[in-house]
Amino acid sequence: MSGIIQHNSQAGHSLWGPTDQLGSGNLLTAEKRLAALAQVKHGRVYDVSHEIHMGAPYMAPNQTPYLMSIWSSWKDSVKRRRKMGMRNDAGSNLERIEMTTHVGTHIDALGHFSSGDMLFNGFCAPDVVTDWGLDKLGIENAPPIVTRGLVFDVAGLDGGEHLNPGRVITPDDLARAAHAGGFKVEPGDVALIRTGWGRYFAVDNTKYLSGEPGIDVPGAKWLIDQGIAAIGVDNMAVEVLPNPDHGLGLPVHQYALSQCGVYLIENLALEELARDRISTVCFILLATKFKGATGSPVRPIAMV
Repeated sequence: MSGIIQHNSQAGHSLWGPTDQLGSGNLLTAEKRLAALAQVKHGRVYDVSHEIHMGAPYMAPNQTPYLMSIWSSWKDSVKRRRKMGMRNDAGSNLERIEMTTHVGTHIDALGHFSSGDMLFNGFCAPDVVTDWGLDKLGIENAPPIVTRGLVFDVAGLDGGEHLNPGRVITPDDLARAAHAGGFKVEPGDVALIRTGWGRYFAVDNTKYLSGEPGIDVPGAKWLIDQGIAAIGVDNMAVEVLPNPDHGLGLPVHQYALSQCGVYLIENLALEELARDRISTVCFILLATKFKGATGSPVRPIAMV
């Protein structure tokens, strides 16, 4: 597959019809899956996710801390089962978790962002967003992602170990990284952008959340016009923070999710791939089907 994908970015209408809820997931064809799996030669797996734990960074006020506590312990369950006449003291442990679905390494559903009151493909937010989740464009609609992943390693562009907050990754930066990696973007690929900023995840949360290098709308457009199915970055929000235009809030989210129907993957761990100088992988990501959710924690892997 090749060619430019033309999006009606003003209306945010899907190329795949008025009822479509997959967006760029339609580009993840059987041919793409087979081609990605065929490039695996060594069976080596890179886990490109972070652990989810109490103390992981989160962006207030929309995001809240991840909390986990034991809801029922072995002591409780043994006592309960003894009262029921059971003799083998089978103890079980069960936890309760409070979290948003945008904790740790996660993927955004297409219904996560709007442009005004309009969601992707012309769905109207007042009709779709309920107190109990999304009636359309929830994460349960995101297909399993098995495709070619492309590592755009831009961390060293400014001569350091990482780019700094506010540094915009431009289309030219992405093109240079693709050339250095020896690949060309094809429809259905996933972009994995390494800024180096991920080294501060859960290590220095204050610094990690103080801002970040990332793409702006031109960089997103450059990728999406070539058919990228998802954009993943080793930072908190994919896009540059603060935006150079201080009058704009998260415009890449608006453009990618609500206007183009392209998935965003945040808080990736890409250091090992960079260490081993790997630029193309078989990328596998499956989102848990939380019906109506605006995203899902994930454990993506890269195979070579």
